[in-house]
Amino acid sequence: MRHLPLLPRRRATAKFRSRTVRTGLASTLLAGALCTALIPSAHAADNPYERGPAPTVASIEASRGTYAVGQATVSSLSVSGFGGGTIYYPTATADGTFGAIAISPGFTASQSTIAWLGPRLASQGFVVFTIDTNSRYDQPSSRGEQLLAALDYLTGSSAVRTRVDSTRLGVMGHSMGGGGALEAAKTRPSLQAAIPLTGWNTDKTWSEVRTPTLVVGADGDTIAPVSSHSEPFYTSLPSTLDKAYLELNGATHTTPNTSNTTIAKYSLSWLKRFIDNDTRYEQFLCPLPRPSLTIEEYRGTCPHTS
Repeated sequence: MRHLPLLPRRRATAKFRSRTVRTGLASTLLAGALCTALIPSAHAADNPYERGPAPTVASIEASRGTYAVGQATVSSLSVSGFGGGTIYYPTATADGTFGAIAISPGFTASQSTIAWLGPRLASQGFVVFTIDTNSRYDQPSSRGEQLLAALDYLTGSSAVRTRVDSTRLGVMGHSMGGGGALEAAKTRPSLQAAIPLTGWNTDKTWSEVRTPTLVVGADGDTIAPVSSHSEPFYTSLPSTLDKAYLELNGATHTTPNTSNTTIAKYSLSWLKRFIDNDTRYEQFLCPLPRPSLTIEEYRGTCPHTS
């Protein structure tokens, strides 16, 4: 895939100069200015999926975005194919539908371990479904199936289905749930984004994946060491795919189970870039972030083209 450079977006400007002009020319300029003011911005027309204001470092690192968030509990008794969960959604209706993400916990864990991502991502303009699995001992392949079942429920029969754009969906997961996110992406290539968080899976090769994927590992992970999990996951993804590898510095396997700014800011940027096609977030992904107090290593394909 040939990566073409992204062109900067043009912004309309007007300069008023003190100059003697003929009345006819002045009238023409005034009429043109009024017309320009009444035309919706080209930026908004370019991408109807953009949600929220232009991002800044402060906004992507914030614990909450600009949207008020509602919450709905889904009982395991009312669904099939997964173990129920909690839906977090923007309460605003003026902006139309939103992209959606299903998130799976890890081995022996419940949705409470990844619940912090729900309101954080929803407040930035996504519908987020943190799920429980049928059994806390379900393996990655089962968790992948359950993530897809949760998305099907979310878009087909949930109470918030009219708020979700069924063509713009993604998956995330921790540990075996992260392995499940890769399984879901392999099974359903129409997904727009996948993010395994310190993922675990006995399958190390993912050349079948066609979904833009951000692999997040931790330098101190002894349960799913990056050398045998996150790194081979990333390197096995097709070279033509929009992909990235973020290795957290000073982190462990369970780091994704509590609020973490580094995980949140890059996950949000990835989801915005590929679920919402929002190139305003490209700036946080390319050029590649450099090592820091929180980043051990970052690799990726730049610029992104999907």
